[in-house]
Amino acid sequence: MSNEWMHRIKLFVQRFWQPTSACMTCMPGSWGNFASVAHWAIAFKTGLLTGLLAVLLTFTPAAKLYGNRYGNAALVGLLTMIGDTYAHTSHYRLPYVEHVLTGIVSGLLALIAAYLLEDRARRIRAAWARVFG
Repeated sequence: MSNEWMHRIKLFVQRFWQPTSACMTCMPGSWGNFASVAHWAIAFKTGLLTGLLAVLLTFTPAAKLYGNRYGNAALVGLLTMIGDTYAHTSHYRLPYVEHVLTGIVSGLLALIAAYLLEDRARRIRAAWARVFG
């Protein structure tokens, strides 16, 4: 498999877990309904749609945004909003508030992951070494 397709698979996996986690966090009653199959189905649908949109963008000039930490987070947030809007209707009183909130949380997760996991998780390994010697 070519290196380009390996990159797309890795990108899909990353763009799947961030929106899924954000969706589970932002849905009303998320932590109370953590074991709910319906809740997880909505979150997986959001993650799947976002991951597919992210892979489709690799075929366009917008793929350059994935190289920048902040551009990547903004793109992930935007794609998550689109995926979440398509996956289900808002559970909040105001329309689209849940989708925007989910996109923001997903973008923040992408930014945190980029910061912590860059350079083979150098920051995590350094913190581990400081704590446990």
